[in-house]
Amino acid sequence: MNQIISNTPKTKVLRILFLLLISISQPIMGQWSPSGDKIKTKWAEKITPDTVLSEYPRPIMERDEWKNLNGLWDYAIQKKGSTAPTNYQGKILVPFAVESSLSGVMKEVGTDKELWYNTTFEVSSSWKNQAMILHFGAVDWETVVWVNGIKVGSHLGGYTPFSFDITPFLVDGPQQLTVKVWDPTSDGPQPRGKQVNKPEGIWYTSVTGIWQTVWIEPVSKKHIEHIKTVPDIDNGIIKVLPIVKGVEYGDIIEVVVFEGDNEVSTAKAAVGEELVLSLPNAKLWSPESPFLYDLKIKILSNNDVVDEVESYVGMRKISMKKDAFGIVRMQLNNEDYFQFGPLDQGWWPDGLYTAPSDDALKYDIEKTKELGFNMIRKHVKVEPARWYTHCDRLGILVWQDMPSGDKSPQWQSHNYFDGTELKRSAASEKIYKTEWKGIMDYLYSYPSIVVWVPFNEAWGQFKTEEITEWSKAYDSSRLLNSASGGNFYRTGDIIDLHNYPGPDMYLYDAERVNVLGEYGGIGLPLKNHLWKPDNNWGYVKFKNSKETTAEYVKYAKELKKLVKAGFSAAVYTQTTDVEGEVNGFMTYDRKVDKMNIKEVKTVNMEVINALNHQ
Repeated sequence: MNQIISNTPKTKVLRILFLLLISISQPIMGQWSPSGDKIKTKWAEKITPDTVLSEYPRPIMERDEWKNLNGLWDYAIQKKGSTAPTNYQGKILVPFAVESSLSGVMKEVGTDKELWYNTTFEVSSSWKNQAMILHFGAVDWETVVWVNGIKVGSHLGGYTPFSFDITPFLVDGPQQLTVKVWDPTSDGPQPRGKQVNKPEGIWYTSVTGIWQTVWIEPVSKKHIEHIKTVPDIDNGIIKVLPIVKGVEYGDIIEVVVFEGDNEVSTAKAAVGEELVLSLPNAKLWSPESPFLYDLKIKILSNNDVVDEVESYVGMRKISMKKDAFGIVRMQLNNEDYFQFGPLDQGWWPDGLYTAPSDDALKYDIEKTKELGFNMIRKHVKVEPARWYTHCDRLGILVWQDMPSGDKSPQWQSHNYFDGTELKRSAASEKIYKTEWKGIMDYLYSYPSIVVWVPFNEAWGQFKTEEITEWSKAYDSSRLLNSASGGNFYRTGDIIDLHNYPGPDMYLYDAERVNVLGEYGGIGLPLKNHLWKPDNNWGYVKFKNSKETTAEYVKYAKELKKLVKAGFSAAVYTQTTDVEGEVNGFMTYDRKVDKMNIKEVKTVNMEVINALNHQ
């Protein structure tokens, strides 16, 4: 049947409007698509530039009003030291690093060049007379920010959030935001984790620029900047210290604790004072029962509420104690508790450092729980705030590594308390100490985090005793794993051995917790799910899921014996394949589980229960 198209004046107008809409929308959609031909996750297929990572970015301190600035920005890569570009080279999808597929760019920057961003945004008229805070979740590595042509500040560090009060620099109409980033990656001494300029083996693609959400938030001139909470189950209390700005003498902080809808405790104090809230017979937080109390925190000025945030706290205690056999054991809530989980590097084939969606970010944690684990070692990377909240809510313990950087002295894994240290420059020391403190401040209040790990396998390891003792004093509520995999010194709470592929206890310390911080690495390359189809590796490799699962079960049964001999925790390498590594429980694109999940979970529970139910 022939299609009859009306040609009345009305339909002509409608057709013109339709074509006009197409002409407007096509360039917008055409400005972004994933770059390259690398494998991708299923979540990458659902990304649209106007809704990318649209969830509230900081749920541990949440306000009602905010605006997400993620989306398509202009970008340019030019010689280091140049002035702001007059012409930009194209569009980049923020917050994906420029080297990633999902950025739509997938270009290297390098030490001799800088990455520039530019965008505009509107400020709601309903936010008038409020302070406007511009937030960056994380930018790697050196960042300078301009608002409407005014330089408003800078930041060093690739893993910590930072913000600026941009209120004085706002204008009528659209606001212009310009950002410059320089990142030397493996040419510099800064914390960088697994990033290198020339990725191969266990070293991965560099990550330059904005890689977490950018957002603005209207606040009162008197407002809460940060919250530190410390649960104390032995005394049935919560300590809360809000960090505030713009307040005056006489202003008051009020904290209310809720169990569901029921108010269970409240306290008030002058600003700057720590609040102590009574919580007797509290419900305890654990991986088996991750109960969280809700908090409401307010600033009162002349009896008026001028700022209010919502938060939460988990009542849990991490400690260590000798058991009946004289073995120092990790304890959770005053009971011996074996911690078992995967090495989780937090990399994505499409977004590199940045998960393509919040569901993706949560997926790896859910899969870890499905495998029967109760812990994750977050390896030489720091995640967005939402990742830690997912851990808090789902119930998983976290060991938080400091991202490694600078150079390494000789690694002496098997020499007990006979390690060497790097002599860092004064600038390198300052970079490390500043960012390590910033990371601890950023993550201080998440109940899931139970262990800090300042050094891994001697990489960048310096002044071990000083760093350990400072860290332990700064946060006495957690355990301190000074040197995961060596080099060992008489400091900290934990001796952490690495051994591949099978578990082994080649050292033992009667005065510290003994753990197996890395083992395993069983490889299984799967066609059509490889980052490098012709170049991949694992510590040992097998041909199918059945063989791989059998090898995992064999190692787990060996580990079970070592639990009774003295290990209090173990970390298996690793959650997913990463670039050239094929030793994950899942493929890098998260599309295939490479082992039999039911068998893995069964044996994992046997390992955990070897201590917890002995």
